[in-house]
Amino acid sequence: MGLFDFIKSAGKALGIGDDEEAPSADALQEELNSHNLGTDGVTVEIEGDKAVVKGEVADQDIFERMVVAVGNTLGISQVETDVSVGSDEREPVFHTVKKGDTLWAIASKHYGNGSKYNAIFEANTPMLSHPDKIYPGQVLRIPAID
Repeated sequence: MGLFDFIKSAGKALGIGDDEEAPSADALQEELNSHNLGTDGVTVEIEGDKAVVKGEVADQDIFERMVVAVGNTLGISQVETDVSVGSDEREPVFHTVKKGDTLWAIASKHYGNGSKYNAIFEANTPMLSHPDKIYPGQVLRIPAID
C-alpha cells in the first residue's frame, strides 16, 4: 500500500464543479479507463480529496501510470493504493513540475543528461500529449533507465 501526494488545485478537470471539489469516483474511474493502461482490475473510490485505488495490475509501469493518471486530476490531493503489482515491483520515482521546468531540465536532474527527456515523456503517455505541455503542479513519473 502506498500514499502519494499531489497538488489539489493542479490537474485535469473532470466535468463541471468547484476547482477544489474532488470528482466523483465514477468520473475518475472513467478517466482512468479512457487511458487504456491495463487497469481493468482496479477500482477507484473517493474519500474527501483522496482517491483510493484497489485491485491488481500486471506490472510496475502500469501501476505508476495509474497513480499519475488519477493524481493529476483537479480536486485530488492524494492517491492511496492498495494494488498488487504482478511483477517488477519497486519504489516509484515521481517529480512535481515547478514553474520553469522543462522535460530536458527534469531529465538532467534525474539522469544527469537532459537528452534523455524523451524517456520521461514516453513514461507519461498517454497523459502527456506533447513534451512541451507540462504545467506547474503536475506530477510526472520518472522511469528507471539503463
